Amino acid sequence: MVKIFTACANRFLILNPDKVPCALGKGGVIAAADKREGDLCSPVGLWRLKYVFYRPDRLAAPDTVIPLRPLTPADGWCDDPAHPDYNRHVTLPFAARHEKLWRADHIYDLIGVLGHNDDPPVAGLGSAIFLHLAREDYSGTEGCVALRQDHLLALLRQAEPETYIEISAKTAP
Repeated sequence: MVKIFTACANRFLILNPDKVPCALGKGGVIAAADKREGDLCSPVGLWRLKYVFYRPDRLAAPDTVIPLRPLTPADGWCDDPAHPDYNRHVTLPFAARHEKLWRADHIYDLIGVLGHNDDPPVAGLGSAIFLHLAREDYSGTEGCVALRQDHLLALLRQAEPETYIEISAKTAP
């Protein structure tokens, strides 16, 4: 069965049966074809929730059918368009530009890896578009979708093996 959760431009996500606040890119939403590395926009489209990283030192493995991977301090994500591992999980230390997934703050305690620009990755069309934890004030992300921890855990419990996050330019009712 296919399950779709829609994140709307007015910063609400439809989490059946509720509508919950979410954070999107600081630059708003943009057509996926116009997405560029570093533009701070969330790409409009339907993105498969492929697997979930979680910080085992901070929380238990989530209750979900989505494949789980415990994070370690050696986990990173390449965001260097000039590198062959662009928009891929990498092991640190890593010489090219990258993002560390093991962070001091809590926003990456849960990370849903979304299938944006990954089949195959096209250099410069955006990397590291994740579903992750929101800051307390729901401030904008660098292009991701972010939820409060209890809402993200509820989404993961409701997930089916084929789950998608839809980023929409429409507003939630």
